[in-house]
Amino acid sequence: MSMKVCIYGAGAIGGWLGVKLAQSGCEISVVARGDTLAALRTRGLRLRENDETVSTAVRASEQPAGLGVQDLVVVAVKAPAMAQVAQGIAPLLGPQTVVLTAMNGVPWWFFEGFGGGYAGTRLQAVDPDGAIARAVPARDIIGCVVHASCSLEAPGLARHHFGNKLIIGEPSGEQTQRVRALAALLEGAGFETVLSGQIQKDIWYKLWGNMTVNPISAITGATTDLIMNDDLVRGFISAVMLEAREIGSRIGIPIEQRPEDRHQVTRKLGAFKTSMLQDVEAGKAVELDALVTVVKELGGLTGVATPFTDALLGLARLHARVRGLY
Repeated sequence: MSMKVCIYGAGAIGGWLGVKLAQSGCEISVVARGDTLAALRTRGLRLRENDETVSTAVRASEQPAGLGVQDLVVVAVKAPAMAQVAQGIAPLLGPQTVVLTAMNGVPWWFFEGFGGGYAGTRLQAVDPDGAIARAVPARDIIGCVVHASCSLEAPGLARHHFGNKLIIGEPSGEQTQRVRALAALLEGAGFETVLSGQIQKDIWYKLWGNMTVNPISAITGATTDLIMNDDLVRGFISAVMLEAREIGSRIGIPIEQRPEDRHQVTRKLGAFKTSMLQDVEAGKAVELDALVTVVKELGGLTGVATPFTDALLGLARLHARVRGLY
């Protein structure tokens, strides 16, 4: 099935998704600027995988209006860039366009079609004035949780390290025709694709692991193996995770695992450099709000005290501010 697909955010994950979708026959365009735009126009969108580099020609523009209405828009930016995306995305969207949000952290549409008494709540940490929700309403969205490790080696050149799993789902949890069609498209492009009946649960579970290790790695410069091997740091991480687990139980996402169970998963990554540490090293804005600030906000909404989360947020925020990254 061929589709017109626009990648908004041709970084590590966006580049990986874009090349694989192009190989499956999709017509790919990319919104980019600066060095990335120049690289895409001269060398195409490139992916290094299994010691092989492949390149695919794409239409690339800084102005979404030049690319036209799409069947699918893959938003693969870091959360701090989402406000800017919201300002420019309108020309890509038609009545049938699907927006696939392949992003870390809690999204602006988290409580759409979900949350019981919290349903419809706008989260100040990720969409303070509602501009993102107005530009990209929940009716257009299919959520996506990416379980893969990729890095950006150069503008327009992504490297895929490991993992190939995409979990997708409607915010409402419905198994609609469009989400089934998207799953088939992604499967055809070679991704292990799982249809979720509650995509918010999958988002929260991934957050439960990376809301701690990401900012701690950013502050310390440590890879995940060093973080997990320090008893005091690991104990602090567990305390933050217990706060988040209690919040999850109050919004309808109970987690049965203990923090130590999740630590065993993290240990299997070995000497892994988190995306937030990569951003700090590259001088890019860090996505603290969608990973940590929003958990503090949810604690306030649900009546869960978050002293350990607050300490983590304060330290990580100060570290980033000193470096001009927040």
